[in-house]
Amino acid sequence: MAQGKIEPFKIQVSDEVLADLRARLERTRLPDEVPGSAWDYGANLAYLRELVEYWRTRYDWRMHECALNRFAHFRAAAGGIDLHFIHERGRGPDPKPLLLLHGWPGSVYEFMELIPRLTDPAAHGGDVRDSFTVVAPSLPGYGFSGHPRARAMNIQAMADIVFKLMTAVLGYDRFGAQGGDWGAAITSRLGEAYRQHLYGIHINMVAVGAAEGRREAELNDAEKVFLGDLERFRRDETGYQWIQGTKPQTLAYALNDSPVGLAAWIVEKFRTWSDCHGDVESRFSKDQLLTNVMIYWVTETINSSTRLYYEARHHPWHLKPDTRIETPTAVANFPAELMRPPRSWAERAYNIARWTVMPSGGHFAAMEEPALLADDIRAFFRDLS
Repeated sequence: MAQGKIEPFKIQVSDEVLADLRARLERTRLPDEVPGSAWDYGANLAYLRELVEYWRTRYDWRMHECALNRFAHFRAAAGGIDLHFIHERGRGPDPKPLLLLHGWPGSVYEFMELIPRLTDPAAHGGDVRDSFTVVAPSLPGYGFSGHPRARAMNIQAMADIVFKLMTAVLGYDRFGAQGGDWGAAITSRLGEAYRQHLYGIHINMVAVGAAEGRREAELNDAEKVFLGDLERFRRDETGYQWIQGTKPQTLAYALNDSPVGLAAWIVEKFRTWSDCHGDVESRFSKDQLLTNVMIYWVTETINSSTRLYYEARHHPWHLKPDTRIETPTAVANFPAELMRPPRSWAERAYNIARWTVMPSGGHFAAMEEPALLADDIRAFFRDLS
């Protein structure tokens, strides 16, 4: 595809891909588990068996494909990558361009309920003057975007690519950006590198460094609690980071070949990282969980997506010493987020202009609490120019 050329895109998975999936589900060979272990060792056998049976006999991809296609989809070349993106026009007198960035193991499907609330706030109890024109790309190597094959496709590179999409391809000289997970890191990098082009940045996960060189006596109580939580997360929940950050190719042979293996790897994260109190379907339906998994399956992007962990580990992005991101920043602080540093800590890295403590929700905020997230985004950008 020629650099900058925009082409309409429609999600249209072949019947052959779906038939192959059904055949693989029919041949599933499930493992054993320790009796009564629930989710202690990872994805629970009873739940996976139930989910796979639903996938095999009742799940309807075509219905969800149609729902996804209600948005305006496009592809364009930016930074040497063919990017897929949703470009949904705002319904208001002066919609601000807003870039929405997902992470792993998510996809643009996370934004299904968020996008309409942002583009057409008047239809969802908001003010028509708060509308946005939303651009929601599949990150390079994710979903319906191209698979980068070069090394160092890291946070910095992805920020440069989506910046080119917004400016050189779509012609938005100024825009806002919002993200969670990797999307929060890329949004933060945009705020550092392209401040003059951004109204502001809004994130629902704060990525800040540890207190290098600071003694415990110099930490306040909130910072000590945060460091304790961070240590527990590193001890109990970062196995996926280590393998995806060191040997993603080895993992990919299993996950790209087994739909059930892929579902187990992803769904366990949706349960662990959400505000579901152990009941994943109190936050996500089977159809939501499986549609997100399906996007990885039908595009064969589990390998190219997890490589971001390797690149971020081997080609990291850090703020320079004694600097912070000066772009006005809003943080939506959801109670079940993976990392919840105190505001005093976040202010060392960001120019915090808005800090909202949310009553509920977790890592997948756009799916778990789309109304709360949309309200906070609208309130933050309302007076920025």
